[in-house]
Amino acid sequence: MTALFRLDERDGYTILWNTNSVRRNALSEDYYQGVLSGLAQADKKETAAFILASEGNYFCSGGDLNRLKERRDLPIEKRRQKINRLHDVIKAIRHCPKPVIAAVEGGAAGAGFSLVLACDLLVAAHDAKFLLSHVRAGLIPDGGATHMLGNSLPRATASQIALLGRPIGAKKIYDFGLLSELTEAGDALGTAENLAREFVTGPQHAITTIKSLLNSARSTPFDVQLDQECHAMADALGSEDARQRIDAFLLKGRK
Repeated sequence: MTALFRLDERDGYTILWNTNSVRRNALSEDYYQGVLSGLAQADKKETAAFILASEGNYFCSGGDLNRLKERRDLPIEKRRQKINRLHDVIKAIRHCPKPVIAAVEGGAAGAGFSLVLACDLLVAAHDAKFLLSHVRAGLIPDGGATHMLGNSLPRATASQIALLGRPIGAKKIYDFGLLSELTEAGDALGTAENLAREFVTGPQHAITTIKSLLNSARSTPFDVQLDQECHAMADALGSEDARQRIDAFLLKGRK
């Protein structure tokens, strides 16, 4: 059987490829396992960021309907186990200490949309389309889509996306603030790699800590978040990395 996943280690960052292009990169157990294994390497110092990319001209069509058809007669606990494999991947992306960037060409549908929403940065070609297509099949958005859209968008907008299941263009996603970079068709991966290179040369500990603070911000009381920021800032201020960078800024200012 042909592998549906490929890991590509570059100079300081890693690209995690979905290679199921014959099915518009529908999600698969092979892909789940590959992403989980790839992100498990996040503690390696030479890996500053991860990029989710796909072969072919479509990022991800979501769950494979043929597989969903096979699972519908399983007991509900078995169905839950299958869905939780996707949720394991979503949680791994959110909890990964290094930034995860999605590079979207063509579009992302269903759980594929959930996948990109879980990433820290989203780069998409201007002609890409996004949709939560679950409702069209009588299904429910999973992969954290209702949480992420519900916390990021006005209620009416999130409801429109989730309840109607209509495609929405990358420009509109960008205007909503869900998209980090809008590119020409074919340029999403290159732009994502440029962002990854910024993380490679950036302050690794600070980047990891900032991601952690952003992840906890919505569920943490303000005063608690302030305490966490205070501790993190005090810790960073004493680091060698900050010492060198502050001195470099001051030296540049004197010139």
